[in-house]
Amino acid sequence: MNIILLSGGSGKRLWPLTNEIRSRQFIKLLKREDGTYESMIQRVCRQIRSADPQARITVAASKAQVSAIHNQLGQEVDVCVERQSRNTFPVIALASAFLRDKKGVPEEEPVAVCPIDPYVEDDYFRAVAELTELVRDGQTNLALLGITPTEPSEKYGYIIPREKCRVSEVKTFREKPDARTAGRYIKNGALWNGGVFTFRLKYVLEKAHEQIPFTDYEDLYDKYGQLESISFDYAVAEKEKHIRVLRYDGVWKDLSTWEALCREMTDSVIGEAVYDGSCENLSVVNELNVPVLCMGLKNVVVSASVEGILVSDKKKTQNIEELVDRAGQRVMYAEKSWGNYRVLDVSDGCLTVKATIAPGHRMNYHSHEHRDEVWTVISGTGRTIVDGMEELVKAGDVITMEAGCKHTILADTELQLIEVQLGKEIDAHDKRKYDLES
Repeated sequence: MNIILLSGGSGKRLWPLTNEIRSRQFIKLLKREDGTYESMIQRVCRQIRSADPQARITVAASKAQVSAIHNQLGQEVDVCVERQSRNTFPVIALASAFLRDKKGVPEEEPVAVCPIDPYVEDDYFRAVAELTELVRDGQTNLALLGITPTEPSEKYGYIIPREKCRVSEVKTFREKPDARTAGRYIKNGALWNGGVFTFRLKYVLEKAHEQIPFTDYEDLYDKYGQLESISFDYAVAEKEKHIRVLRYDGVWKDLSTWEALCREMTDSVIGEAVYDGSCENLSVVNELNVPVLCMGLKNVVVSASVEGILVSDKKKTQNIEELVDRAGQRVMYAEKSWGNYRVLDVSDGCLTVKATIAPGHRMNYHSHEHRDEVWTVISGTGRTIVDGMEELVKAGDVITMEAGCKHTILADTELQLIEVQLGKEIDAHDKRKYDLES
């Protein structure tokens, strides 16, 4: 099975654990059987491998998410980078060209497209594998997975099948209705549109050529901004005559709000927290190294991270995005391909960061034009390369790099350091990368 996972997200709905780099699919709050925690993206990829060990997974994501993807999944998936946000049809077209031209997938091969963060059981991806077979013979151009509704929800679009059997031709689509209208749709056999499609690769590439001429993946990538920003539903699905839907009756949940996520958290408290017996239906997620004390709270979520602190009635968190926009804070935590960093302090002309580099990994070899940096190693062992000179480092060592100096650090064991950035212009874009040999 070839499967494209769409990794979107603005990083606001589960603030303060999320930011513009760390979207909800990267937060490790879902408990595994061994007692450790995994993220939504880790859970989904594990379930795909369970359904089809030979599945080829491609994650379509923004450049800002690439490091987090590799941090959590290593190199077991391919990543197709979307150079700018253009809605679902352009990114599916780009990922399809990537599969053909970069991964050698034949144009007649079926491909599945799924969101990256559904909360489902393993039978969901077995249904997706079955869905790909519906388009293999070319009699059906497009096949959708329709979710059996559990309530007349206003959050989802609806697929109206011609028949109430397990596989049916699609009669029509309906946009997100009010609850009363949704109830009427459901009585007539309507299914939720969960954003899952299958098609032969050639089909979507032809649809992309109708919008813009291109020769291959590289050409489409260069012309990506010229593609109309439009959803796959509008651009393709609602116009297709040879289209069928497969009914899925299993577990399917959208964990895009704190209220929904709290319902699926095995532990009501993650991190350091103390609460008294007067608390009811309380959920706490604390990423800070200080305790959170809770008293008399009912139906409340409390979350603390370096990004900020949230205390809210669980039902009110559906409206969090507007308040997050008003907060307007910089990114304070991010996962990188080499590890992660956490901002400890921000002041005029100085930024202090704690960085953790995973064993066997290294930062990019780079320099900064407008700032000096001082590294203090606090644990672990490794090697620094500064302007081509390599030195062993251990806890207690201090390394100073002036502006313009090329530098990197390589971890032999897990290595933690405090990085102090000094300068009048401290900016994330002030970074020039080099090949390590140069």
